[in-house]
Amino acid sequence: MAGNMLRKKVNIVIAQGGGPTAVINQSLAGAVSAALDEPHAGNILGAVHGIDGVLNREFIDMRRLGAGKLKTLASTPSSALGSVRHKPTEDDCRRMFEVFKEHSVGAFFYIGGNDSAETASIMASIAAADGFPLRCFHIPKTIDNDLCENDHTPGYGSAARFVAMAFLGDDLDNLALGGVKINIVMGRHAGFLTAASALARSAGGGPHLIYLPERTFSMSAFVSDVDRVMSKYGRCVAAVSEGICGSGGVPVAVAGATERDSHGNIQLSGTGALGDMLAAEVKNTLGIRRVRSDTFGYIQRSFPGAVSPVDSREARRAGEEAVRAAFSGDADSGSIAITREGDGASYCAGYKLVALSSVAGKTRRMPDGFISESGCDVTGEFIEYAAPLAGRMPRTVRLIR
Repeated sequence: MAGNMLRKKVNIVIAQGGGPTAVINQSLAGAVSAALDEPHAGNILGAVHGIDGVLNREFIDMRRLGAGKLKTLASTPSSALGSVRHKPTEDDCRRMFEVFKEHSVGAFFYIGGNDSAETASIMASIAAADGFPLRCFHIPKTIDNDLCENDHTPGYGSAARFVAMAFLGDDLDNLALGGVKINIVMGRHAGFLTAASALARSAGGGPHLIYLPERTFSMSAFVSDVDRVMSKYGRCVAAVSEGICGSGGVPVAVAGATERDSHGNIQLSGTGALGDMLAAEVKNTLGIRRVRSDTFGYIQRSFPGAVSPVDSREARRAGEEAVRAAFSGDADSGSIAITREGDGASYCAGYKLVALSSVAGKTRRMPDGFISESGCDVTGEFIEYAAPLAGRMPRTVRLIR
């Protein structure tokens, strides 16, 4: 298949799936730019709203964008082609395959998370069984930072920066007026994003308490922790993952929730129910008058004012590497994974091609070494891991504590 691909022009389809990020268009622009430089690349088609665009035969000719527009597109947050939460059935994938055959598509690039990797894997299997020369590549993306085989994922660094800066500002607000502030952060199964709140401490702020889905959540212990911090500082800021679970493994946020997402999961994002529940418990049990909560929700995904330069560069490189892998002839399909080649001041990223099956439908969680023994904080090891990805925090001066 690889040899045949390199002897003739190959039409390309690129799609974006799942939740948008601040740098997903860097991956899109990187893939398009690499394809434009590839002499064997034919039509470069962008699927509108992910796989739905393929099924509906809605494509944008990416060759017609022009260098200036492509450059601006790269630094534009969110999914420029439009995204989709549609998890395809086997029948959907077969219909997509027929569309690819109609358009003589020889390479499919899907920018997304583990579900997108699974779609690419199914498409590759269908093409192989049919004997059709279609190569499928997954380009990593997720603010949750939960893709297997990856040290970290494009989108995480910028979202982590947003979370850290939001907690820095919120801590300063709390310092001025006192009381308890609880912020709910995205993360159904992995706590990487909630943990990023601790990066604000390098600027003198950040939360006093951090609760992650990797540890069992106890309401009584939470209230006791808040009481302890209040006794010490006269105020308390807490970072809580939306995916925290009680002793039975059931998310605390599902109490009374009925809305489900496209994958059948109880909807955890887009509601302030968990924050309100925790705030009410603290207020009623401890008798603290000023208790407030916020849910960051979707705002942390595509915020333009907190893009990490490292995240931006790596997202673009991931797109470029996918196209290079497709035309190198070394593999028929795969997923681009980001590795870590150094740390601290010497941090740099590496890129490797891994099997789609090693990423598809799998979820990585926070390592135990990143979580404190108390279960309500992170370790220095996590700070060393995440700091280069999010970048430096603004400096602040505090006259009171």
